[in-house]
Order: sequence, then structure tokens, then C-alpha cells
Amino acid sequence: MEYAVHHVRRPGLTRDLPYGPQDLLWVSNAATLVLGASDAVLIDTYVTVEQNQQLIDWIRSFDRRLTHVYVTHGHGDHFFGLSQIAEAFPGVRAVATEATAAAAEVQAGTDMVGSFWERLFPGQIPARLTTPQPLADDHLELDGQRLEIVETGFTDTPGSTVVWVPELRLIAAGDVAYNDTHPYQSESTAATRREWAATLDRLRDLDPAAVVAGHGNPDLPDDPGILAETAAYLREFDALDARTATAEELYAAMLDRYPRRLNPGSLWGAAKRAKQPS
Repeated sequence: MEYAVHHVRRPGLTRDLPYGPQDLLWVSNAATLVLGASDAVLIDTYVTVEQNQQLIDWIRSFDRRLTHVYVTHGHGDHFFGLSQIAEAFPGVRAVATEATAAAAEVQAGTDMVGSFWERLFPGQIPARLTTPQPLADDHLELDGQRLEIVETGFTDTPGSTVVWVPELRLIAAGDVAYNDTHPYQSESTAATRREWAATLDRLRDLDPAAVVAGHGNPDLPDDPGILAETAAYLREFDALDARTATAEELYAAMLDRYPRRLNPGSLWGAAKRAKQPS
């Protein structure tokens, strides 16, 4: 077995920054392909029609039968390509946990697509959106090897998961870990960030050789050290949140600590959320 990763670059979701490094105002999405001798499993897709066509062309280059697409969590930028994938690879099954499947139904709903995704990516969202089906088991199989689904609770959204491939010592982390990129925290609270950081500590106990972040710098390796780095970032954010009074102050303090991470829009969205009146 082996794995390969495909990246696409897109604008971030938060675009009203007070200031920030202009060359970093973007984010990369990653899709992971786990390859057996004749079959393959894809982990996550992309947002736009064009991005997902690039993904399809890339998958075809490996000359494998795609059996499953596994969706790590319910954000649209990780499953909006399912209908295109199904058309390109007849017989493929799109699956997720029950929590992710339920969240995907909300994200694919007319209200969410029209008010959020189409507003940010006008004319680029697939016309037909499909959602993953709940997976009855806690794993997938590929060439007799297990791809284990690890439920991670509330990370950047409720009901997140990662995929652990013991044969490769690989974690396909979805949005549980970030690589040189500001994490999305607009759904989180101090309590859920503590839960998230503790989850990252537990994932380190698997002793992975590689960790693929759902959002990361495509020029950097899939370093397992990003588990500890993401946990440290979350704890630093909470510490600085306690010492600042406004979203602007928190944003500035975190930028001082992490001046060259990609997608500072995520940091600005997180700072605004943290300073909302309770």
C-alpha cells in the first residue's frame, strides 16, 4: 500500500480582515488517495466544479478502481465533489460517520448553499450536491488492510473524524490538524478547543509516520509534528484570548506569534468569535 496527496488552492472563507500579509490570503485543501494494488480509497473532495475535475483527472492517473470516498467531517469544502466523483467512477460509495452524514445534509441544503457557499464562490459550486451515506462499520478495507475511522469529537466542528491506516502509519487528519495554516475556529469555544487539543495529544500516541492535514502548506511534508503544533496553537490562542480585550487585540497578538501562517482570515474569524458577548 501507498498514499498520495492532491492539493488545490482557494480563497479563504473570512475576507474582511483589518490587515494581514497579502501573500498569505489563501488556503489549500488536501485530498488523500490510499492505494492498493488494484483498488483505491479517496479521503475528502473539494468545493468547486473546477477543483473537483482536477481531482478526478489526478485519480485517473493512478489506474486504480476507486471503491470508496470517505468524508472526514461535514463541511462543504470536503464533500461538494461527491456527485462529480460518482459520475466519473461508477460504483464508488461515498461514506462517513452518522454525525458527518447529518452535518453534510445541512451544508448541502438550499439555505446554506445559497447564503454561504454561493456567496463566496459564485457560479462555482456543483449544481447537484450529494451527501455521504452513514458507514455501518468503524473501518474500510483496502486489499485486506484496514483503514480505521477514529472519531475525534468536537475539533473545528462537531463530529469530526480522522482515518488511521496502520499499514502505512498514516493519519489522514481532515481538519483535526493543520499544517502551517491558521485553524478554522469560528465554531469553537474555549471548552471545545481544550477538547480538540487533548484529542491531538491522544492521536500522537498512535506514533504516525505521516499526518496529512486537510488544510496545509502544500510545499511542506506530511510531518506528524503538526499534531503537537496544532495543539500548541490552540492553547496559545486561549492564553492570549484571556489577556486581550478585543478581537483586534487578539488577532494582532496571534499574528505576532504566527506571522507567516497561511490564511490569516481564519484567525480573524476566530478572534471575532472569541470576543462575541456571551
